[in-house]
Parts: sequence; structure tokens; C-alpha cells
Amino acid sequence: MTRHPGMPWPPQRAFRAPAAVIRGREFRWGERTFVMGIINVTPDSFSGDGLGADPDPAAAAALARRFEAEGADILDIGAESSRPGAEELDPAEELRRLLPSLRAVREATALPISVDTYHAAVAAAALDAGADAVNDIWGLRRDPEMAAVVARARGHLIAMHNQRGRTFRDVAGDIAAGFDATLEIAAAAGIPADRIILDPGFGFGWTPEQNLEMLRRLPEFWRFELPLLVGTSRKSTIGYILDAPVDQRLEGTAATVALAIAAGADIVRVHDVAAMRRVARVADAVVRANWRYHPPA
Repeated sequence: MTRHPGMPWPPQRAFRAPAAVIRGREFRWGERTFVMGIINVTPDSFSGDGLGADPDPAAAAALARRFEAEGADILDIGAESSRPGAEELDPAEELRRLLPSLRAVREATALPISVDTYHAAVAAAALDAGADAVNDIWGLRRDPEMAAVVARARGHLIAMHNQRGRTFRDVAGDIAAGFDATLEIAAAAGIPADRIILDPGFGFGWTPEQNLEMLRRLPEFWRFELPLLVGTSRKSTIGYILDAPVDQRLEGTAATVALAIAAGADIVRVHDVAAMRRVARVADAVVRANWRYHPPA
């Protein structure tokens, strides 16, 4: 395709979702990309970074402090693996793993924290223990009490479309339908739009080809006028493309992060915070034109 010299690239979002204030920090969507650091207090994380079935809270706190020093804007802590085929935890066991580490992380950093869970009971306890947001991989469509829990706590919601177990029709169409369903539930529960972030669900029920199509079609989700989170970090689609094990997917992750930013991602959820913070800064300089060179005096 030949591009006219005056044709804008990458395409620019024609709106700005309302800024969010999470734990006193302002997230002004559209000005730059925000980085979410992943803390897995699990024994079976696909990425090999889990802290075990009996995680040491001090290790979780140390990782949180490291991520903050490396430039993370928000932390995401979870106690149940969401990899394909993972065992579903009883909420009591999930809380046993989660709460000590969550409390330690909360004491270690002032960064906003989201808790990665789809169980309302776990979300309620985590919000009481210092979490600021719920990252629900089922987008309020699994536990019927989840929306009410988030609304009562005045928490923020990261709502994913999860394609697992659903009939496939069209990548962007299925995701959009999932978002519509989630937003209807959220509105009925009283969760305001300025507390919602949408995640199209890279790696959750899609083939590798469909995951790549999802990234290409991210601009189709701008119509929701809400911030978008994309989580490609170390995932199997990158491994298939590169024929690489999980510990050799850094460059592939970087490529998907940069391309997601070009297509409108507002938050990237990553394991390698320092490296992806640098990727996001360079991508933002191109996409958002928010950098100027200042030559030395």
C-alpha cells in the first residue's frame, strides 16, 4: 500500500476516555502508555515466574519494589493460574495464597494494585486488604456477585473478554459482543464508566492466528471510548512464531507491545517491566508524538 505523505500513521484515536484516579495517581489516557507489572503468587504460572503454592510475602514485596523502581505504573497480583487447563481454585485456597502477599505488597509500595480473580468473595477480601481494582478474566460474566462487589467498594474494573468455551464467529465481533455484555452488567450494578478498562483477551480461547488478528483490529474497539489493556507478555503465540521457549520470548513480546501501542493500547500487562517500559517510551514517542529532542548546551 502506498501511503500519501500527508496520511497520518499510526491512526489516532479521536477521543480521550475520562482520566482515572487510582490510589491518588492520575491515569490520563491517551497521553502515554501505562505499564502493569505481573506478580504471580502461584505454583503453575505458564511464564515460569510464579512464587509457589506457599508464596513468601517478602518475595512478593521485593518484586513489587523492583517493578516500581523499573517504572511500573500499576501492579497486578493473582493467586490462580489462568493458563489453559489450569485447575480452578476454591476461593478459600485462592485467598490463602493471595492475602499475605497482597498485604505485603500493599505495605511495600504506594502503586495501585489490581487483583487478578474472577471470584467475588476473593475480590471483596482483596479490596478490603488494599487492592484498588479487580482484574476479572471473565468480564463480570462468571460470578454474578462480582459486579456488586466492585460497585460497593468503588473499585476500578479491568474486564476481559474471554473466548474460552464460546462459539467463534469473528474475532473483533465476538470481542465487541463480550464487551457489550460486560458493560451492560457493569451499568446495572452502578460501576461508572470512568472506572472501567477493557481487555480483548489475547491468548484466552483464540488460535495463534486469531490472536494476531486481534492486535491488527484493536482500533475497532475504540468505539467503546474506554481505555484498552493488552496482555501479550511471553504468551504461546509468540513462542509458536519464534519457535522459542517461554524464557526466550522477550523480543517477541516487545514487538507485540509496540504494535499494540500503535493500535491504541493504553496499558500493557507485562512480566519484564524494565524492558517493556523502554519499549513503551519509544513507541509513545512515535505514536503519541510526546517526545522532543533537547540537544546538549
